[in-house]
Amino acid sequence: MKKVLIIAEAGVNHNGDIELAKKLIDVAADSGADIVKFQTAKAENVVSRFAKKAQYQIENTKNDTESQLEMIQKLILDDSAWEILIQHCQQRNIQFLSTPFDLESVDLLNQLGLEIFKIPSGEITNLPYLRKIGKLNKQVILSTGMANLGEIESALEILTSSGTKREKITLLQCNTEYPTPFCDVNLKAMKSLKKAFLLPVGYSDHTPGIAIPFAAVGMGACIIEKHFTLDKNMEGPDHKASLEPSELKAMVEGIRQIELALGDGIKRTSASEAKNKPIARKSIVANRAIKQGETLDESNLYVKRPAGGISPMDWDKVVGTKAIRNFEPDEMIEL
Repeated sequence: MKKVLIIAEAGVNHNGDIELAKKLIDVAADSGADIVKFQTAKAENVVSRFAKKAQYQIENTKNDTESQLEMIQKLILDDSAWEILIQHCQQRNIQFLSTPFDLESVDLLNQLGLEIFKIPSGEITNLPYLRKIGKLNKQVILSTGMANLGEIESALEILTSSGTKREKITLLQCNTEYPTPFCDVNLKAMKSLKKAFLLPVGYSDHTPGIAIPFAAVGMGACIIEKHFTLDKNMEGPDHKASLEPSELKAMVEGIRQIELALGDGIKRTSASEAKNKPIARKSIVANRAIKQGETLDESNLYVKRPAGGISPMDWDKVVGTKAIRNFEPDEMIEL
């Protein structure tokens, strides 16, 4: 199968510290992920001062008094940080990506030369945002958390009518809860998305652990996106629903193994097992000493390893014939 694109989602787990962001890049590169992804935003353009935090954000930050705006303001990086992080990604041989959360951030990332634009689930109903990205005609990865088929269809129409070629778009099945309950993952929706829109489909995961990404790859996901952190106990809204470095590395290694294991779908003897065929399969042998001319039947024949003699599939052709010579017990029968 085609190699799965693995996106290690650093998001805002740098807590607004560029040095932590560099460490996250190092972790993603060491894990073997293809892309490390951040989030780019002008906080005041993303949320109003009246916006409340999500319940998981309140629980994870242990702060129910600050607004969502105040929280995000502490988590964003300055515009000047992105060039530095892009250079660090180049040094570590991993692709840089960042999700824009407002119109100005779209312009900034475009100016920085990004060839892929990741649209988060929350922006799937943001027409001006979708239109702006659509005009760029870049590769688009569209997360579909919280959306129904009609909303996805509308977003695709805006992107394509604005200038993005349809074949440049990949959809991600996603659930926008952190962490996502296993009962709400709905991996089978990947098949529904592929059937409905005839587009490549991947999976953005917010469940605990790494089992669900493995299942998604087994079901044909072409992209896996997963949050990671330096330490789940760090202060911030997304750390607890993220993988630690060793877990991220295990996920990447597991996905690469699954890619190999899925194969091409053609049922045949593999190169590794061919040498075992003569050992594991069987032949028709003498069950006891047989004299020449004796009739061969179920009383004096048996099936045992190894292969190389008459196949047990020819049992009916052998039964009823005469022994052409004397046979010792366990000797392969000849006709």
